[in-house]
Amino acid sequence: MHGFRNAVLSGADKQSAAVARRFSPYAAGVKQQHLVGGRPPAPVRHVRDDRSAVSLNTKVQAMTLLHSWARRLMAGAMVALMIPALVAVAGGSSTAAAYSRPGLPVETLMVPSAAMGRDIPVKFQGGGTHAVYLLDGLRARDDNSGWDIETAAFENYFESGLSVVMPVGGMSSFYTNWQSPAVGNGGTYTYQWETFLTSELPAYLAANKGISSSGNAVVGLSMSGSAALILAAYHPGQFRYAASLSGFLNLSEGVWPLLVGVAMRDAGGFSATAMWGPPGGPAWQRNDPTVNVGRLVSNGTRIWVYCGNGVPSELGGGGDIAGQFLETITLDSNKNFQAAYEAAGGSNGTFNFPANGTHGWGYWGSQLNAMKGDIQATLGA
Repeated sequence: MHGFRNAVLSGADKQSAAVARRFSPYAAGVKQQHLVGGRPPAPVRHVRDDRSAVSLNTKVQAMTLLHSWARRLMAGAMVALMIPALVAVAGGSSTAAAYSRPGLPVETLMVPSAAMGRDIPVKFQGGGTHAVYLLDGLRARDDNSGWDIETAAFENYFESGLSVVMPVGGMSSFYTNWQSPAVGNGGTYTYQWETFLTSELPAYLAANKGISSSGNAVVGLSMSGSAALILAAYHPGQFRYAASLSGFLNLSEGVWPLLVGVAMRDAGGFSATAMWGPPGGPAWQRNDPTVNVGRLVSNGTRIWVYCGNGVPSELGGGGDIAGQFLETITLDSNKNFQAAYEAAGGSNGTFNFPANGTHGWGYWGSQLNAMKGDIQATLGA
């Protein structure tokens, strides 16, 4: 899961100079000026003594503004430089064997997808007519779901009255419909994950496993936290319940498009522009939970939003500096989402921002278990 930090010594090095030049007001070859309102101030002429105080005050204000901008820009640059070592922590590569004990009724389904031009493996455990869909992280593997490798999801939901559905794959996909072919991870793929998850997969499960195509839950972590909320926002009949764990919930704003792009290049060499077009454009906004919070409110979707604050606990992350920092910067987007949700009149959500928690599977597995009763009550299991 921690393959992300290695990028600090690889992909981040090549990105650092370019990002620093873009963000730093001290870029080489640029003459320094005190900026006021985005333009150099007019020359100050000390014509009379009684105007010297005004001139001094103008200089002080300009210096204060410049220093404030410099701090903000350098902070953004630091985040951008660290992001390859940060976001890959989100659902990073897993190497352990599956967590689930032998004897659980877990099977691998090969679900045909015309939209993506191949069969998609899906880990499945039957248990009821309604299901919990579990979406993987940025470095999702092609052979198993991180939820099965890293958590006791199947064990904890066994005999819960709920079936469990784990789509396998989707590295750097954000589980969305891409605008262009997804070139990365050694190949070229057709990423039409939203179509698969909301049309092809539910039809297959209904026909072959007796799973209802309506009234289900979807849970995502990190990369897929935003996807879970967006799927529920646009497909409320299918998903009555949506949970985001350490998700990035304001993707179209600020430096987030840049950070996502750098992370995707590091995790498989994928392009964020191929996914959603120009940064901050219509597709980015369409997939931004904060922008679409009104849909969740009007749908009456039951939501569960969790994010830690970067402080390790007994659940892990003590030596994971990257995971600590990523959770810290992610928390703001979660709190902004909560504010937007409540301002829109939302009152059907659980927001869990504890005094600890890093960007790691120990916390996500714990949250999945904690919300089980809430999901059962919402779905009538």
